[in-house]
Amino acid sequence: MSDPRIRVLLADDHAAIRAGMRLMLEQAPDIVVVGEAADGAVAVRQAGALRPDVVLMDIRMPGTDGIAATRAITSAGVADVLILTTFDFDDYLFGALRAGAAGFLLKSVEPAALIDAVRRVADGDGFLAPEVTRRLLTAFAAAAPEPARPVTTPALDGLTERERDVLAGLGRGLSNAGLAAELAISRATAKTHVSRVLGKLGCTSRVQAAILAKEAGLA
Repeated sequence: MSDPRIRVLLADDHAAIRAGMRLMLEQAPDIVVVGEAADGAVAVRQAGALRPDVVLMDIRMPGTDGIAATRAITSAGVADVLILTTFDFDDYLFGALRAGAAGFLLKSVEPAALIDAVRRVADGDGFLAPEVTRRLLTAFAAAAPEPARPVTTPALDGLTERERDVLAGLGRGLSNAGLAAELAISRATAKTHVSRVLGKLGCTSRVQAAILAKEAGLA
């Protein structure tokens, strides 16, 4: 019988931080830490070998950094990546999200918030810390031309009307449960729609799709 718990891989070059994250996560009976990595290259290899559900990834590591490791893991479809860092600069944020990260948390996160984020990412939802969400929205507002001119992509034309509604919801940060409530569909159906939208748009995470929705003026 397979283990139903959420499998997590910790990737950080500081052993003390990995130990602290493990301690926090082990408070949750439905989460198990299956491995640790001290640099990005090892994280990529461990992810391929252990097949975790979620990788908690530091951005700044020696050798292969967290952004490059995230891109390798998500492009291979091995696991979802939740970024953990002490830095909240926009360059790191956008680099990680465009690399396919499913979420972004500061290392100052409280245990309950960390556990909740891991659960949400494992369930197919993205997660952005409130501090990061504010920076993201501010960056989009600052980057928007006057007058605003939405970005278009041929892939958007391949979406059904319902899928465009789903994409717009992703752009507003809705979870699967939120999409289900707004569109009057089941959570499972919402999850299926999200998967189809990501596939059609060539996105490796719902957060990437949210960025595209913002750039296209859908949200």
